[in-house]
This record gives sequence, structure tokens and C-alpha cells, in this order.
Amino acid sequence: MRVGEIVTAGLLALLSIYLMYKSTLNGVGYTAGSGPQGGFWPFWLACGMLISTGFIALNWVRGTSPQSQSDEPVLDDFGIKTVAIIVGGLIGFVALVEVVSMYGAVAIFMFYYVRILGRHSWTVTLPLVLVFPVGLFFFFEGLMKISMPTGMSFTDPIFNMLYNIIY
Repeated sequence: MRVGEIVTAGLLALLSIYLMYKSTLNGVGYTAGSGPQGGFWPFWLACGMLISTGFIALNWVRGTSPQSQSDEPVLDDFGIKTVAIIVGGLIGFVALVEVVSMYGAVAIFMFYYVRILGRHSWTVTLPLVLVFPVGLFFFFEGLMKISMPTGMSFTDPIFNMLYNIIY
């Protein structure tokens, strides 16, 4: 577990640096009147991830986290099964984007994750499945002016209704 923690932190730090570099190619500033440039959000999210990996490395060096004190393997059989289930769900999510839209895929993934894997009640699941994708729609399409994939034509009536609210 100890080796896995520092290797993961190192890989995430390298990924953060790469993402920060690539983000600078799209501009990371804020343009008055039109909002953040294309790389603004990715840059600052990657910067936050890099800072987090620094804290993970610091805890590893100081031996203050349970993982930095453990000689157990990173993944046991249960861990491997859990990772496979999550990765399968993510692959399904990506495959569904072109069919049911980004927001429809988010709703289906939330249902899969909260109700099926998390075994939460319908009173927890339904609000998340219905409200979260709509909130993402208004955030990206309305506030950020970033269009996400809308899927096949059968999703158009839903998006037309939501666009009418924005415009």
C-alpha cells in the first residue's frame, strides 16, 4: 500500500503538469465580456490536483496516513472486482453519450452508481438522477456557454424545452 500511494501520487502529479501545460495552449485567463478562456477551468483544476498530490507526498514522507504505514497490497480480490465494476460503468457512460446525450448518460450513470452500486433508496436516487443532470445542463449550456453532445434526435424535445428556459 505504501508504494502504491507514492506511485499514484507521482503519476497524478505528472498528469497534472501535463494538463496544466496543455491548458495554457488554449489560454488560462479571463476575457472581459466573454468569460474564461478555453484552458481556464482545466488549468486551475489540474493545479488543484497537483497541490493535492503534493500533500499526499508530504503525508507519505512523514508517514502520517494509514496507507503510508501499510505493507498490505494495493488491491486485494475485492478491490480488483470493485475497480472492474466502476471501470465498466465508466465505459458504459462514455458509450451512452452519443446515444442519449451527455446529460442522459450522466443520469444513467448516477442511477447505476447510486441505486445499483450504492443501494440507496429511491428518495435519494430519484432527486439526484433528475436534478443533477439538469443542473449540469444549466451550468454548461447557460452559464458557461459550452455545448455538450445532445445524442440522437429522440432527445431533442427535452433539450428544446430546456433551451427555451435559457433563451
